[in-house]
Amino acid sequence: MINIAYAMGTQGGSGNAAGGFAAFIPLILMFVIFYFLLIRPQQKKQKEQQRMINDLKKGDKIITGGGLYGRITGLDDSVVTLEIADKVRVKISRGSVAAQQSVAPAK
Repeated sequence: MINIAYAMGTQGGSGNAAGGFAAFIPLILMFVIFYFLLIRPQQKKQKEQQRMINDLKKGDKIITGGGLYGRITGLDDSVVTLEIADKVRVKISRGSVAAQQSVAPAK
């Protein structure tokens, strides 16, 4: 009876090691998929946003994160002076610039 119990036991150490690694394969694949679908595109978008903020210059038309449209009249290291109407200027932080306003060619 004891011989039958030993015969029904698990395999040697090599079988357990392969089974343990095989359990991590789906986790590794999920991480790779998340990296290429979520993490990498977000990093690219963040780099483009930072590049756009660093390349700002006087006269550029921008849109702020709060929805203000205006033209840059002054730049500092961390502050942008924005003209939103004639003789109406506001100071905003550089980080609140959301995008540059595209200018359509005049017809």
